[in-house]
Amino acid sequence: MISLRLVKSFRNGVTPFNLDVCYDIGDEHKCAVLFGPSGSGKSLTMQCLAGLTRPDAGHIRIGDCTLYDDAQGVFVSVQKRRIGYMFQDYALFPHLSLLQNVAYPRTGCWPWKVRGEERDKAQAMLERLGIGHLAAHLPSQISGGQRQRAALARALNADPLLLLLDEPFSALDPLLRERLREELLELMADLTIPAVIISHDPDDVDTFAGGLVLYDRGGARTVPDYADLRKNFATAGKCLRHLQEQEGA
Repeated sequence: MISLRLVKSFRNGVTPFNLDVCYDIGDEHKCAVLFGPSGSGKSLTMQCLAGLTRPDAGHIRIGDCTLYDDAQGVFVSVQKRRIGYMFQDYALFPHLSLLQNVAYPRTGCWPWKVRGEERDKAQAMLERLGIGHLAAHLPSQISGGQRQRAALARALNADPLLLLLDEPFSALDPLLRERLREELLELMADLTIPAVIISHDPDDVDTFAGGLVLYDRGGARTVPDYADLRKNFATAGKCLRHLQEQEGA
């Protein structure tokens, strides 16, 4: 169970933005998709989950673990949260090999000193994602799909309680996107941790939305019956457009 209550206000230039969301993602939903227009609060929610941004009020709980609770004065630092975060641009360190990048969650500020058990774990994670043979390569020496796998391997190597994926396929061409979407779905079936995915792609919602959370202008609501509702529409895009029109009604 992931329980969120997030309030965060800030000003982007002259435009104020207020995030105010409250929802739960139940254990029956192994993977949830945050869907909505740009600037609606999805990435800010993910930054709060990861500990990169501190909310003004609310709480974040994953199972029995409280990561943030304003009323109780709890704020677990990003280094101690055990959150696997795959950034939209993958954010691989360009001067480090794939092995060093994947080992980074365990080695921290000494990524070039990867030895023994940490080296073996990083190599095993690369092997699991099918790129073990590229361990010594730099990010600039591999393809976009391989960089995506390396970024996912690094996120998983943190032994996370929660996996966060920010637009994981947006930088890929359509055919590669479809193939890697299938690979990630197979991988998620083997994992025992929940995942939260940000996406603007209706096909991602169809593939991963065990739970769907619709965002709009700083607010959010869950759609617990998405799978049943989807059966009434020819495409995921039409179904999501219907839901968004309901929001605006």
